[in-house]
Amino acid sequence: MKVVDTLGNAASYATTRLKARAHRKYIAQHATELSHLPTGGERYQAALYFADEMVNAYQIRQWYEPFKQLAEQVPTVVITRLPATALALREECPLPVYFAPAIEDVERLVDTQDLRTVFYVNQNIRNFQMMRFNEPWHVFICHGESEKAYMWSNQLKAYDYVFSAGQAASDRLAKHLRNFDVETRTFKVGRPQIDVEYLAPYSLNESLPTVLYAPTWEGDRPSMNYGSVRSHGMALVDALIKDGGFNLIFRPHPRSGMNSAKYGEAVQSIRDKLQLADSTSSARFLFDDTAHWGWQWAKADVSITDISAVAYDFLATGKPMFVTTPISAEATLIDSPALAHVPALAQEDAANVPTLARHAMAEKNLELAEVVEYYFGDIQPGASMARFIDASLRLIRGGEASGK
Repeated sequence: MKVVDTLGNAASYATTRLKARAHRKYIAQHATELSHLPTGGERYQAALYFADEMVNAYQIRQWYEPFKQLAEQVPTVVITRLPATALALREECPLPVYFAPAIEDVERLVDTQDLRTVFYVNQNIRNFQMMRFNEPWHVFICHGESEKAYMWSNQLKAYDYVFSAGQAASDRLAKHLRNFDVETRTFKVGRPQIDVEYLAPYSLNESLPTVLYAPTWEGDRPSMNYGSVRSHGMALVDALIKDGGFNLIFRPHPRSGMNSAKYGEAVQSIRDKLQLADSTSSARFLFDDTAHWGWQWAKADVSITDISAVAYDFLATGKPMFVTTPISAEATLIDSPALAHVPALAQEDAANVPTLARHAMAEKNLELAEVVEYYFGDIQPGASMARFIDASLRLIRGGEASGK
């Protein structure tokens, strides 16, 4: 079996290399704008760095609109390292994309541009190839707010600054990171994504309330096993279909099934159920695999999600929500002010979701506003975006951010 696996891995690697070579050739002949570097006053001053594959593009997509607004102030570029990703971003990203397959290409950008700040959305190992350059500020902005252990990774120390959502994030870093000055190394920018208007790609039955079920994936290690598709998903979807009084938007994590075939099969099973139910019901039962995340917040009246950034995105809306209780004994759980004030959904209660959702929409959680303030600060329209743009420009234009 080991020999077969080795041969299979070798074949897969060879296929990947051939595809990459074909993509690079296409870029050289037909997508030369991916290697374009402007001159004079149009030289790039800010960069959004994404060295990953498109399977993780959800991490950068949520930053398109905030950086589009930043680009109205200073020339901004997306730096990517993989040919397939460069071609895909070329089609969908509203910002200029620069393809830097080799470190020489990165050096060319740094040497010819007026690069002052580089922003990072994840912890890809290739981030450190970019971070070798001393001149620009290096800022970690992440791809969401959550209580996952990822949020206090010791790798954060490598960046000059961390743009965090609010006081909760600062307290989290102060608690878990040693020899890290939170007050001087972080800047609270809220969640600028909530200040963006998104067009919904689907129509819903507007006479019915809408439930958003957005579970995370199975994780890549036991401590990150928060996904609820197999434990809660089937029961709650069946219950909502049977009830018929809610629209349902099912949006699984893009990485679902990457490490567990059974998890991926459960997602597909739910998709099949929704397609069948949607064809016969006045309610809408949608499987949402659209590229963009954000329009769902406005459409949903109540959300069910796992311990993930989705919970904290929806928290800022002030609408009722439930966070599933992981059934894995190995999943890392920490005390969370947010989760303490948001109803938990145990596995045995999943089939009772229609009743629980109706009760939640009829009641007001008076403590929620205080929790939202702790996690995101001022969430009045435009406030988060203004803080993000202000912090970014202070760095780009020669100042320094602060943790205040």
